[in-house]
Amino acid sequence: MDIKQSKQGNHGIVSLGGRFDFNAHREFKDAYTVLLSDGAIQSLEVNLSKVDYLDSSALGMLLMLRERAEAANKKISLSSPNPTVIKILDIANFSKLFTIN
Repeated sequence: MDIKQSKQGNHGIVSLGGRFDFNAHREFKDAYTVLLSDGAIQSLEVNLSKVDYLDSSALGMLLMLRERAEAANKKISLSSPNPTVIKILDIANFSKLFTIN
């Protein structure tokens, strides 16, 4: 799993690539924790454009991120999922929980 984080003004981005599964747990948490703790960041985006697979543990990690972002009063969105990932997110009803662009 390839995980990168970046900031654009008051917007934080966690970009993911490859297989998003339990093996990415620690690295994913470390990437978003830095952005959530940054007082200048008002919104957080998880870019899924290069994710080719995600499993139920990845869905759980996204839900955990959502809870932590809400607790920190930061908006969260998921961006650029491919058709396979969109299908998984739809089955899990994530469109009701996240803004998906």
